[in-house]
Amino acid sequence: MTRVGGAAMRRVQAGSALSAFGLGFTVPYLYVYVAQVRDLGSGTAGTVLAVFALAALVVLPFTGRVIDRRGPLPVLVGAAVLAAVGAVGLGLSGGVPSTVLSAAVLGAGTAVLQPALATMVVWCSTPSTRTRAFTMQFFLQNLGIGIGGLIGGLFVDIDRPSSFTLLFSVEAVMFLVLAAIAATVRLPKPAAVPGALLTPPRGDGSGKGTGGFRALLAHRAMVQLCVLGFVVFFACYGQFESGLSAYATEAAGIAPATLGIALAANTAVIVVAQFVVLRLVERRSRSRVIAAVGLVWAFAWVVAGYAGLGHGSQTMATAAMISTYALFGLGESMLSPTVAPLVADLAPPSLIGQYNSVFALVKQLALAVGPAVGGPMGATLHGPYIVTFVVFSLGVTVLALRLGGRLTPVQDRPALASTSRVVAQHLPEEVASEEVVSDAVVARDMVSAGR
Repeated sequence: MTRVGGAAMRRVQAGSALSAFGLGFTVPYLYVYVAQVRDLGSGTAGTVLAVFALAALVVLPFTGRVIDRRGPLPVLVGAAVLAAVGAVGLGLSGGVPSTVLSAAVLGAGTAVLQPALATMVVWCSTPSTRTRAFTMQFFLQNLGIGIGGLIGGLFVDIDRPSSFTLLFSVEAVMFLVLAAIAATVRLPKPAAVPGALLTPPRGDGSGKGTGGFRALLAHRAMVQLCVLGFVVFFACYGQFESGLSAYATEAAGIAPATLGIALAANTAVIVVAQFVVLRLVERRSRSRVIAAVGLVWAFAWVVAGYAGLGHGSQTMATAAMISTYALFGLGESMLSPTVAPLVADLAPPSLIGQYNSVFALVKQLALAVGPAVGGPMGATLHGPYIVTFVVFSLGVTVLALRLGGRLTPVQDRPALASTSRVVAQHLPEEVASEEVVSDAVVARDMVSAGR
């Protein structure tokens, strides 16, 4: 199992990185492409961006059930091919209907890739290696998008639509490469997934029909994690390209070109600090690490408040905004070893796909609501905007600490798994097994005793 999982994991990570590299070629330039290069106007460009989110909201509720029934591999291959078709369609589209349709296809494909890749990472890892596996995936995806964006910028020419057709073609090829690499992966069977319960839960845990969603909704720890995830993505990721950028330009007087430097600082912090942060947090309580992220982000919003509402020089305001983006990057590097692995550890083996899909759906909802709320506030209500998101960031801290009370010791601190042969799943009360896993009890007593 270790040998297969290691080879499979390397291929999954490579394919994930290459697909992110392809996305980097087009994501920063999509608005300009639709509005200016194809001359379809800002309204159509806004519609295209909205369609991406809408397509994800449509397909994700069904994705998890298919993953749990058919396995993540065929879902991943199908989603990658679908995304490639959408990318080619966008590169060739010249009218509104074809552009919007292609955007919907691309959005649906890329949305399905998220839970499929996450499930493959779970299947190819063990509880002791899962944290590093998700951290590596996050690192490679950010690196891929950053490099893709830099290289894509060398080819962008708004006076030559063919330059954008090239970018979308590269993106499509990367999706097909992901599908080809994934097709060579030998995954362990679901029954052999590391971290599974020794005793299967009673009740409908098969994921058939709506049983999987009923079980998830009854799983209080997972529900709390979803609420926490919504606030996390709303307060950070949902503001990057909307409210925070509007606030930076309108309140702080930051030049648009400087925003590129700020985003580069964000990516640089993630790339440089990721594995340093991993070594610091991987043996600590996940809930407390997430709580610390809320404090870091609250401070980031305070720094942003100084940039736009303070009375310092323009140089100080610019430095403050760049520091804000860098602080967000530090928080992101703390989240990658905690949130995604926690979703996997909370999920019963038969519902891993549905848990990953629901969490991806929560993320998409936050990314849809975040710009809608933050954009207008960041542009006009500068003081209330900062106060609102300081409060939301502190809310991350409060929600994380409350979530910690719902987790088993091993789920909250995976390092305890080294003293335990199994990971006890924190299942809904009505479907939980009555059998007590003795090693988990030992771990719990060790934590209670402060050892």
